[in-house]
Amino acid sequence: KKAGYKPGTDLSIAIDSAANSFSPNLDGNYDLSWSGLGKMKTSDLIKKSAEWLEKYPIILWEDPVSEGDWDGYISFTKLFGDKIEVVGDDNFVTNTKYIKKGIEIGARNSALIKLNQIGSVTETIEAVRMCKEAGWRYFLSHRSGETEDNTIADLAVALNCGQIKTGSASRSDRMAK
Repeated sequence: KKAGYKPGTDLSIAIDSAANSFSPNLDGNYDLSWSGLGKMKTSDLIKKSAEWLEKYPIILWEDPVSEGDWDGYISFTKLFGDKIEVVGDDNFVTNTKYIKKGIEIGARNSALIKLNQIGSVTETIEAVRMCKEAGWRYFLSHRSGETEDNTIADLAVALNCGQIKTGSASRSDRMAK
């Protein structure tokens, strides 16, 4: 605001919680002791998320709960999916079997697609097709430690992704994309 920008109009926030990193058993139990919030169940984490969504101009939330917390994803998506993009990465791993399950049970409304995670261009295109047919958003992503190859940028355009995740503008492998 001090710089003259209007939150939610001129700039917005996209979060990758990577909830696996604070869910020791990759289930509905979370340990945020390092942040002062302590241990939480999924319902507590979702309540805290609601507070943040009210306070900040968040438009996208990747992996807000851990990969094993499918019920948590369903709850999160039911509560916030009409307001923000709820992105699955860690439990979809660009695998059409997992994306299909997510579509069927309403666990998310978007998927992160990583070409070098699933293994082939054909499988990547199939994952995107599934998302598109379900009315989901989808976007291509790099993976940490990649080379400067920028193929995913071209593929993101070809697949009409509308967005790409390449990391911060800090290293040559990310800048190339």
